[in-house]
Amino acid sequence: MNRFRVVDEAAFVARAAAAVAFLSECDGNLSAELLRNLDEPDLWCLVSTWRNVGSYRRSFNGVSAKLVLVPLLSEAIDEPGAYDRAAEVGENLPRTR
Repeated sequence: MNRFRVVDEAAFVARAAAAVAFLSECDGNLSAELLRNLDEPDLWCLVSTWRNVGSYRRSFNGVSAKLVLVPLLSEAIDEPGAYDRAAEVGENLPRTR
């Protein structure tokens, strides 16, 4: 899950649609979609679901990923973006502060 604060909506949607199309074709991708926040219309989210973490990480390999994903994701709000069901996280527990 990657969130974005968008200024130029038309340009962003075009780049994000290309990323959704790219991710949708990656091996192990179960879904990818672009969502808009209902309360703050300049807040958008790119959400993708994967068969496993390896499939997700491999989606960033190759020239096409560098051209399509990296420029868009460099605009994302700087926060953790990988999530899983709590029961499936296992020993990868949250850090204590």
